[in-house]
Amino acid sequence: MTVDAELPSGVPGIDVPRLAEWLARELPGSGRIGAIDLIAGGRSNLTYGITLDGGRRIVLRRPPLGHVLPTAHDMGREYRVLTALGDGTAVPVPRTLAFCDDEDVIGARFYLMDYVEGRVLRTREDAEEITPGQARGLSEALAGALAAIHTVDVKAVGLEDFGRPSGYMERQLKRWGKQWDGSQEAIRATGTTRDLPEYDRLVARLAERMPADAPARLVHGDFRLDNALARLEPGPEIAAVVDWEMSTLGDPLSDLGLTLVYWAEADDAEHLPVGATITSAPGFFTRREFTDRYAALTGFDLADLDFYVAFACFKLAVILEGIHARYLQNATVGEGFEQIGGGVPVLLERAHRTLDTGTI
Repeated sequence: MTVDAELPSGVPGIDVPRLAEWLARELPGSGRIGAIDLIAGGRSNLTYGITLDGGRRIVLRRPPLGHVLPTAHDMGREYRVLTALGDGTAVPVPRTLAFCDDEDVIGARFYLMDYVEGRVLRTREDAEEITPGQARGLSEALAGALAAIHTVDVKAVGLEDFGRPSGYMERQLKRWGKQWDGSQEAIRATGTTRDLPEYDRLVARLAERMPADAPARLVHGDFRLDNALARLEPGPEIAAVVDWEMSTLGDPLSDLGLTLVYWAEADDAEHLPVGATITSAPGFFTRREFTDRYAALTGFDLADLDFYVAFACFKLAVILEGIHARYLQNATVGEGFEQIGGGVPVLLERAHRTLDTGTI
């Protein structure tokens, strides 16, 4: 394989000549690289579209640049779960192609998968060409995809050792607390300080409300509408669920809680700088309707849902603080990162309000 002479050499996060040599060995006969474009701008793992000879499109995923939280961007785990789910489950995922654990190729471990036709639906502007009926259909499809993930037979697909479900929520609280501490250290190194006293109070409240262990289920870790590829025709469907970097075995309600935190409604007083505000458009489920549909599909007990929503606010606040740290280090790729840090205090306040009122 050879690199097109006209291909720009300055692709952030990709050593194009080395990648071309690796592709020639791992995917022989796939043809020359014609172009590489950044699909997603590094708020989580970086996603690139690669156009090969004949117009074939494949996708490359690698960790973000700069300050990377430990254990949060494991390409091998993401590749493994996608490969397992692609073998006869009801969960829609892209087909995996190859994995590279040699960081010398492009500077980080990465994997390749097929390109899936579909749309990332995120903003109210995206909703302008979606009818209320299609919006409702997408809501139903997304609830169905989440239920499919949580009802996968993990032993049958070879993922029974994919995590340690016992004590999952307690470990999550400790893990994300360590991530928070790491981000604070990185922020201080830039000469910036953050005064967020509600964080420590929230950690204490979550520890007091910790629920009993749930049965082991596959957990996506960052499930939301804009982490899926949607198709509207011939009928609304989820073509693929993507961004599996935080997947593991654990408590499925942690996924539901996070989905509800991301899920915007028309009368919400505030909106986050991440997630799909499109769900506030006419026809989309409310958070309660999404919850009811999920409960009907899974039969799970949702009595402690307020805890899981508050915990999801905590987790997302930690994630955004990590992204904010990378932004302060000038290590982000793409636009909109200057707004990320402002979402952290909003999430902390929402978590406390959820615990105080029991509302989702």
